Amino acid sequence: MSYGHILFEVDEHAVALITVNRPDKLNALSGAVVAELRDAFERVAGDRSIRAAILTGAGEKAFVAGADINELAVLSPIQALEFARRGQQAFRSLETMGKPSVAAVNGYALGGGLELAMACTVRFASENARLGQPEVKLGIIPGYGGTQRLPRLVGRGRALEVLLSGEPLTAAEAHRIGLVNAIVPQNELLSYSRAWLQKVIANAPVAVGLVLEAVDVGLDSSLDAGLRFEASAFAAAVATEDSREGTRAFLEKRKPAFVGK
Repeated sequence: MSYGHILFEVDEHAVALITVNRPDKLNALSGAVVAELRDAFERVAGDRSIRAAILTGAGEKAFVAGADINELAVLSPIQALEFARRGQQAFRSLETMGKPSVAAVNGYALGGGLELAMACTVRFASENARLGQPEVKLGIIPGYGGTQRLPRLVGRGRALEVLLSGEPLTAAEAHRIGLVNAIVPQNELLSYSRAWLQKVIANAPVAVGLVLEAVDVGLDSSLDAGLRFEASAFAAAVATEDSREGTRAFLEKRKPAFVGK
């Protein structure tokens, strides 16, 4: 698939940089952008040579400032249902691609932009970032997972403050409630994101993927069900070549050479 609204590149460290490239629209999410993002996420998931991904927005004003209001304004109820499902499926493909992802929030992350960021593994924000779910101010509600992921990240009470007020949070406020993992100067945001990912992808790929899956499964199930999955995932990890390499390297006091098997 060729991209007209996003940029996709992979660096020498096997990290994909996915940039929403509509700076004149504050990187708003049109249907075409969402389709391209889903293709990019599936590309990362299916390519063994890509170990992780960074998402960001073009320009210095916005990560993603929300959905394209021109498209929202003409939706019928049936079209709105399909609109929400397409976005949810796209963001879920990011969340479940089995590889770590960073949202490098370089400005406004509102509505669908915050929902996109919340589907990433972690969120690093520039000092000028503003994050929120303003949908109630438009007479609608979040449709791309905001009512579900925000409470999982910050708790019910904090989430309802954000969702019901529609007011954006500063980067400092978002960091205080745990929505943002770190605040970084804007000109260091991508380098900080890459440095964090390098620490993660130095570890065994299968183990990293299993941790992501186990946490995801656990959040959607009972503690007992989550523990059962963890035990099975632990057994699967122990059976890998990387497990044997990791233990040998530890005993031999050297760095492991993981192969992803």
